[in-house]
Order: sequence, then C-alpha cells, then structure tokens
Amino acid sequence: MDVFHEEVVVKNNTALQSAMYIMSIIIMVLSGAYALIMINPLIFVISSEGFSTALIPNIVLFLMSIASCVLIFLYKDRIKTEYEYTFTNGILDFAKVFNNRKRKNLGSMNVRNVEACGLVSSGSFTRFSSMRGVKITNWFLNRDSELFYFYFVKSNEKQMIVIEPSEHLRNMIIKFAGAGKYQVN
Repeated sequence: MDVFHEEVVVKNNTALQSAMYIMSIIIMVLSGAYALIMINPLIFVISSEGFSTALIPNIVLFLMSIASCVLIFLYKDRIKTEYEYTFTNGILDFAKVFNNRKRKNLGSMNVRNVEACGLVSSGSFTRFSSMRGVKITNWFLNRDSELFYFYFVKSNEKQMIVIEPSEHLRNMIIKFAGAGKYQVN
C-alpha cells in the first residue's frame, strides 16, 4: 500500500496579491488601449510629413506601452503563485503553480538521500546555512509559518531546500528520512 500525501501552499494574506493582479490587468488594458489609439496618428504623421526628431518621444511612449502590455500579459499569472508538494513512498515532488493554470515542475527528491533535515527555527539550520558554498533554494510563500529544510550534496555541490509543509507532511518526511537525519540543534 502506497503512502501518498499532496498539499498546496497558498499565501496567507491574498488581499495584496488580488489587488496587484487586478491592477496589472487594468494597466495592461490601459497601455494596450493607448498603443491602439496612438498607432494611427503616428503612422499618419510619419507618412505625410516624414520622420522627424520631434516624433521620437511619441514613438518611445508607443513602444513602451506595447512592451508593458505584452510583458504584463505574459507575467501577470506569476502574481498568484502557489507551491505544491507531493509525497509518495519517500519521494517528494515539488511544483510551482501560477494562477491555478500553469504548472512548473521544480524537481523531485528521495528523502532518504538527504544528509539532514529539520525546522528552520532550529540551530541545525543556522549551522548548515552558514557553511561555505551552500546554495539555498526557497520554495515557500509565508515567512511566518513553520518552515522546514533539507540539506544534501548533489554533484559535489552543497544545497538546501526550504519548504512550508504541514505538520502531517513533516511527520511523514521525518519517518521516511531515516534515523539521525532529523536535526533539532
């Protein structure tokens, strides 16, 4: 029988996130509308009078409005980000989900292969994170929650991953990690 657990980590306070998302859509629409309004007069002036240096500010504003519209369209979903942790028989998969639509797989790890794990609030995290050459990867959203870390060496590179699991998932990780890997101090 498989041991399976899946959870999604969302931002605790979503009011700012929602406001930023709505604001980005408003800015995208306004900059797109400005670009559409400005294209006809620019083409008319350039075709009738020719190109002049007096048109450069208008052309720059036109190009900036198009660029902002396209960039906001491409990246607006990243404002609403969630992390997904899937635990199956000691294998922990990580994914980043954008606006409940786009999913980016971040990686997978066997918790038996970690050298140490524990709470970020413990002294062991400070000890491992202060080591020279450690690359720390943060896959969490809420700094005030109880964060959990993994320390491992992969391809001769010291790495740490910090996540935000529930107490149930933490207990499963500790159980499958093996004796002596859960560090308290």
